[in-house]
Amino acid sequence: MRQITPGNIRPPFARYSHGIEVAAGSRLLVCSGQLGIAPDDHVPADVEGQTRLCFENIGEILTEGGMGFADIVRINAFVTGREHLKGYMKVRDEFTADPPPASTLMIVSGFAREEFLVEVEVIAAKVE
Repeated sequence: MRQITPGNIRPPFARYSHGIEVAAGSRLLVCSGQLGIAPDDHVPADVEGQTRLCFENIGEILTEGGMGFADIVRINAFVTGREHLKGYMKVRDEFTADPPPASTLMIVSGFAREEFLVEVEVIAAKVE
């Protein structure tokens, strides 16, 4: 993949790329939104704990698809309040490689269950 961050537009606000070019012939893996819930249904009370579980779940999906975190080209994330932005980004940055993927982070009013604070979906690509 190739990072595209033109010098004639404002640099990204955080650690993400404005664009990522996927090489011709790559396989794509589109991952549904993952919530911060463990296999035993435990949901951490804080956004960092939930975000960690989101990315751990995504890691399992990537592994099953023969990919890893370095293959993520796009992240869409949703949090329930501005107070969760910093915690989400801190954990996200632990799981993303260089160049960082393209990314969108939105604040939403809530999820299916009140205790959920974050949801993360990704697109990954790997050259065959």
